[in-house]
Amino acid sequence: MSMENLDLGRKGEDIAAHYLEEKGYRIARRNFRAGMGEVDIIAWSPEGCLVFVEVKTRSLDGFGGPEEAVNRKKQDQIARTAGAFMEAIGHEGEIRFDIISVLLVNGQLKAIRHAEDAFF
Repeated sequence: MSMENLDLGRKGEDIAAHYLEEKGYRIARRNFRAGMGEVDIIAWSPEGCLVFVEVKTRSLDGFGGPEEAVNRKKQDQIARTAGAFMEAIGHEGEIRFDIISVLLVNGQLKAIRHAEDAFF
């Protein structure tokens, strides 16, 4: 992971978090780690659902659907990490896994896609 990729990823996550807030989500945690897993953004939806968001940031328009970017192994890892977070806060209500794809061209936001309930 080059420094450039890290910066790109961080910028994409900032944009995604801002985007969610604009849609009425409340950000609970960012970059939550447990075991081998990490969840980019954990937020409460306007309806009170706990949402675990994987952010995919790209700088080139080879832009397949966001779902393609998260394979089964990654989904399982996110699910386990989500489980650890839910245990930590004692949450037993509704949850959802979303993917937000951010396309940046020359550092500028070109497109954002929010796929709700993107896996499982």
